[in-house]
Amino acid sequence: MTARDLKELSRADALRLLASAPIGRIVFTRHALPAVRPVNHIVVDGHIVIRSDPGTVISAEVAPSGAVVAFEADELDVEERLGWSVIVTGVARLVEDPEEAASYRARLIPWLAGDRDQVIRIRAEMVTGFELVPAASPNGSSSV
Repeated sequence: MTARDLKELSRADALRLLASAPIGRIVFTRHALPAVRPVNHIVVDGHIVIRSDPGTVISAEVAPSGAVVAFEADELDVEERLGWSVIVTGVARLVEDPEEAASYRARLIPWLAGDRDQVIRIRAEMVTGFELVPAASPNGSSSV
């Protein structure tokens, strides 16, 4: 199998790739331990937006407290060993403006049953992205 290099992505490229992923994972703290939930999302003005229902774990642990969370999405081809991964860290808060929340609800259709009336925005404070690319050969060209 051909070797690969890890190429760091710019913030703009990382957010562009994150926006292309249909599913990501929100990482938060529950009972002082890390918890992870898959969610669908959109990226708006460099922030991640998700929907939740009151009473869910995400709603209880993330939305009301302004919790620091991580959000991760990736697209990896295990056979070719190519792809990318993006991790965003930031504060999650409920979107309380009714018009803004309605706008997000119209653009972000939940995959799960239920209304998912709460809209949560994650402010992208730290954005880290990497891409697996063909390794450069000793003469400087890519080995494909």
